[in-house]
Amino acid sequence: MALMTGAQYIESLRKLNTKVYMFGEKIDNWVDHPIIRPSINCVAMTYDLAQDPNYQNLMVTKSNLTGKDVNRFGHIHQSTEDLKNKVKMQRLLGQKTGSCFQRCVGMDSLNAVYSTTFEIDEKYGTDYHERFKKFLLFVQEEDLIVDGAMTDPKGDRSKAPHEQADPDMYVRVKERRPDGIIVRGAKAHQTGSINSHWHLVMPTQTMKQEDKDYSVCFACPSDAEGLYMIYGRQSCDTRKLKDGADIDLGNKEFGGQETLVVFDDVFIPNEYVFMDGEYDFSGMLVERFAGYHRQSYGGCKVGVGDVLIGAAALAAEYNGVEKATHIKEKLIEMTHLNETLYSCGIACSSEGCKTKCGSYMIDLLLANVCKQNITRFPYEIARLAEDIAGGLMVTMPSEADFKSDLKVGKNGETIGEICDKYFKTNDSCSTEERARVLRLVENICLGSSAVGYKTESMHGAGSPQAQRIMIQRQGKIGDKKEFAKIIAGIKK
Repeated sequence: MALMTGAQYIESLRKLNTKVYMFGEKIDNWVDHPIIRPSINCVAMTYDLAQDPNYQNLMVTKSNLTGKDVNRFGHIHQSTEDLKNKVKMQRLLGQKTGSCFQRCVGMDSLNAVYSTTFEIDEKYGTDYHERFKKFLLFVQEEDLIVDGAMTDPKGDRSKAPHEQADPDMYVRVKERRPDGIIVRGAKAHQTGSINSHWHLVMPTQTMKQEDKDYSVCFACPSDAEGLYMIYGRQSCDTRKLKDGADIDLGNKEFGGQETLVVFDDVFIPNEYVFMDGEYDFSGMLVERFAGYHRQSYGGCKVGVGDVLIGAAALAAEYNGVEKATHIKEKLIEMTHLNETLYSCGIACSSEGCKTKCGSYMIDLLLANVCKQNITRFPYEIARLAEDIAGGLMVTMPSEADFKSDLKVGKNGETIGEICDKYFKTNDSCSTEERARVLRLVENICLGSSAVGYKTESMHGAGSPQAQRIMIQRQGKIGDKKEFAKIIAGIKK
């Protein structure tokens, strides 16, 4: 099958019997639901750009399995150039959507599982790697989206998986059969899960022998029997339900998506099982996935940052203050922070190395430094954008008020005419254009449909503390002490 278009991708979702719940109700036509559809449009962009000759150098590459063209989101990295192009592609998509385009977690899980299964087989003589290559070939040939699923609800976090009062707080193997396994549990905060064709489930942390049943990695289709998803709320999400909603949405076309994915005794055939009880490799899989995903943030969040910086600059122009020195300084600082994030993404890619199976892994230390900065810098970028935009961003009347023809003024003015009059600034823009850019700033900074530019920057790909632990492990403090001893003349 050739690379799909965005329209073909959307039609492929309609063929799935995916079970979706939102606001306490089952959503039958979820593909066209006004709250969900913007997130689907985001994913469709990853297909449409792959069809555009201007972007094919980033979006399309050659499969290491077949030599055929594949979407980069389904590719196994073969060089540091691949790793850098991944980050550049993610920045491009952030610029095009101003939101989360949802495929990064799947790409990162494919790469982590690919190399880890090779090393499991090397130690135990299993055939997980060959199984996974067959699955990957299927994904590439059908141009499918795979949702990477790692984060479990975790329950009481002071206790290990096997110690939980409710054993379902971590995804587990409930039963083993000759032809496969039965799994039970849930994955939380799952990016783009409804919009994916398949799910690739991984353990969420390093496991011990007592947690062998939780040391499981497998793939299953989104409409598997016993699998269902509960849609997560976002700030201002019900604005999308208003008839004719446009200006108030800020980003009308695109948005992100997170769900709770529930595995209610789901059967997984052996061909889609890639780890079952090899607890000593759970840490490797988690570490590699986290490293790839922390690299990803050096691209996707930078692209959204580009949009936010542009919106802030427009807001300054529309307010008539673009020439003010302090405005210029704030835009410089926003750019400096954003490019620093991008530099980290490129750096950890450039310093990548080959794994045992031949694929390429990023530099783990630099990837964790990248993500640690992501937990901080977007907050400052957003703060400066809100500073430049002004308080009207959160006090502005609704779109309905701007369009209202209800007469309230002594001279017969309508509510719409009064709003237009009092929120007009200068001839560089109309009142509506000013409102649109302010709503865009609101959308990105306050999480209306970008899955939280700030909050996802904080918690996506693991908490800030998780990165600090990895920085401590990878920081080679012992080597640094030796450097100091030599220069200081310390002999012991």
